[in-house]
Amino acid sequence: MESTSVSLPVVFATKTQYPLPTQKFMIPATWKRYQLSQLVNKALALARVVPFDFLVRGELLRASLGEWAAERGVGEEETLEIEYIESVMPPQRMASLPHEDWVSAISSTVPGHFLTASYDGNIRAFDYSQKLLLSTPAHGAPITSLCPVSGVGVPASDSYLIATASHDLTARLTELTFPTPPNSAMVSRPIASLHLHTAPLASIATSPQGKHLITASWDTLLGLWDTKLPDADEVPLESRSSKRRKVAGEGVRRKGPKAVLKSHTARVSAAVFDGEDSVVSCGFDSTVRMWDVESGVCTHTMTASEKPFLALALVSPSTALAASSDRTTTLYDLRAPTTITTPSASVTFTHPATPAALAFSRAPGSQQFVSGAYDGVVRLWDLRSAGHEIVKMQVKDGGKVLGVDWVGSVVGIAGEGGVEVWRVGEDSG
Repeated sequence: MESTSVSLPVVFATKTQYPLPTQKFMIPATWKRYQLSQLVNKALALARVVPFDFLVRGELLRASLGEWAAERGVGEEETLEIEYIESVMPPQRMASLPHEDWVSAISSTVPGHFLTASYDGNIRAFDYSQKLLLSTPAHGAPITSLCPVSGVGVPASDSYLIATASHDLTARLTELTFPTPPNSAMVSRPIASLHLHTAPLASIATSPQGKHLITASWDTLLGLWDTKLPDADEVPLESRSSKRRKVAGEGVRRKGPKAVLKSHTARVSAAVFDGEDSVVSCGFDSTVRMWDVESGVCTHTMTASEKPFLALALVSPSTALAASSDRTTTLYDLRAPTTITTPSASVTFTHPATPAALAFSRAPGSQQFVSGAYDGVVRLWDLRSAGHEIVKMQVKDGGKVLGVDWVGSVVGIAGEGGVEVWRVGEDSG
């Protein structure tokens, strides 16, 4: 089928802004991605060249059309529908942000800044010029998760509320005020400490409107919290926590949970909000669960045999990615019926090492996500092609990747070697 005289009937489809008129093309079997991309560009008469990748039956085309068809027993008369997507340009390492200890989490959601959380218990803030603006102690043990609270903090006030979770059995709220004017110092202020869990916390996440937080812990529990500062301590002071009291500082209010969500039977690895009224969680009990926030009830459970889950990312309402210690990341439809033998998994992405961090692109209509693994590599995937990653980002100093974030064209990578910042594709704005 690789003969130059052989052609295959092809119909192109796309969800990009570059649609072709519906028609059938006879494509030489020897053509690969480059020739197909040239064809689309010429047919559209684009002012500038736009590189495309091609998906054939959900697989990214890596060889020629003839080789693809021969490997799958596809005949010359069978019309192939090929979807084309914009190629991801080779990523570039833009910066390294020095840290004294492992970095568990990074956030790029505060405009013009990177926020990091470290095993030394500190929150750090950097600007885009890599200048360290602040390093402030938030916990007396390793921080495992960090997130700016949605809807709290606007450019006019230059003040943001940051939520963190730690091995010290608490979560904390810290206010960061950015320099105004720019030459002045950045200021941090501890706001509240959150008390419920009896084992290390694995993650903390904010609801879309910033009204609530969800914590996940090794004690099998999820804690639901509001973000209001209480008028008085809601939890009594424990005498054994003198070190943690010192980190929190005098006058920091101790908050209790609004609700406790109980259903997991082993440590909970991660939890995220699916809208204001729903939460998705995953854990070492090999389950992904949906919860109704108002009632505190687990409404749906997806069970996968012997797949302890390590990380979670929401893709769209009721659709989530979950990374497992079996070296896979799986896409779950949270609304689909499921049993132990037939979980509602639609696509599975296989990694050469354990994936421990996930981030889905926030770009409108995106189908792409990044996964960070214990081999020191961050891989960019397309949901429409599970067979192979689109591009890879190798951390310079190696070591496990513990956290990733993806905002616009910026991918932040946190891990044993500190922090790296990469640019992926073109900045959309």
